[in-house]
Amino acid sequence: MSLTETTALDFQKHFGYEPAGVWSAPGRVNLIGEHTDYNFGFVLPFGINHRTYVALSPRTDRICKVASSIDQRAYEFDLDGEMPKDLDWALYPLGIAYVMREFASSGFDAYIDSDVPIGAGLSSSAAIECSLATALNDIWGAGRSKQQLALLGQKAENDVVGAPTGIMDQTASMLAVADGAVLIDCKSLEATIVDLGLSAHDLVVAVIDTRVAHRHSDGGYRSRRDSCELGAATLDVESLRELSLSDLPRAKSQLDDVTYRRVKHVITENQRVLDAVSALREGNLAALGRLLLESHASMRDDFEISVPELDLAVETAMKIGAVGSRMTGGGFGGAAIAIIKKDQLSTLETACKTAFAANNFAEPNVFSVVPSQGAKKEI
Repeated sequence: MSLTETTALDFQKHFGYEPAGVWSAPGRVNLIGEHTDYNFGFVLPFGINHRTYVALSPRTDRICKVASSIDQRAYEFDLDGEMPKDLDWALYPLGIAYVMREFASSGFDAYIDSDVPIGAGLSSSAAIECSLATALNDIWGAGRSKQQLALLGQKAENDVVGAPTGIMDQTASMLAVADGAVLIDCKSLEATIVDLGLSAHDLVVAVIDTRVAHRHSDGGYRSRRDSCELGAATLDVESLRELSLSDLPRAKSQLDDVTYRRVKHVITENQRVLDAVSALREGNLAALGRLLLESHASMRDDFEISVPELDLAVETAMKIGAVGSRMTGGGFGGAAIAIIKKDQLSTLETACKTAFAANNFAEPNVFSVVPSQGAKKEI
């Protein structure tokens, strides 16, 4: 039985009647471009074949109620009341209802299921937000575009959940396509599909989930964003997007060491994203691999958001012959990715489990992902 069918069945078991429909949205892997989104820079994510599903039906009152396979508990809030603060994971879906309440014609019942790993840096939160937003856009007749729904997802995460994230995750989950990545200009919100072309070379993107859970609402993410804003203000620019590699000497002379290294990461990462797109279009996989490694080194040394498990994952992937590897996501845990030959996946899994065991780390979860379509109605 598919997750679409299971989610619909679980809705019926929980609420006692059939849902009006089932909607879904994918998690995402960010191929390259980390912490550039809230600096109005460039990112290159793609949707993955792990999705969040929501079965949903409108109610006759103004109560919004969600339940899920996560804990079987129902959470709710009144569209005409204040958002409760003790909602745990349900802040994500109910936060969407809160920021979309101007379009609301009624409350709703919703049941959520997902196979996007939580806390692995694969944007399980955006998958929840985008599946719910797509469903509400349909049942409330809100008429919002996919990019407008992405912005509403970001607003929910920023204002309701309290995580100071950029626009990348929601845009990737909404606009993703099969067999491609989405180059997002986070200033103009222009999105361009970029053919990955990996399957032609018998390559896959492997995810190495370290099982070190992270939370974007924790202080490490906020302090990095604060450093970027301080750097932009000191250098008298609206955002770090306005700076290029030629500005690095000036930045070094005007900023303290920590702020400079944070700024340096963002400036160089923006350039790496554009260079990665060029490498993909030219079929230059060796150049792409180098860029992934440079990105990881920058996040480890300048932005300081890696952890030993992520560094070990990257090191192990390269030892077995990966084209390139880097941590992905906000950092402080989560997952690394590696571009490898399809028949190397089991070798990578064995090598990572052996290396992690030797360092007394928890056993990692290693699997491949396929670029997949963005948010949509399933049934």
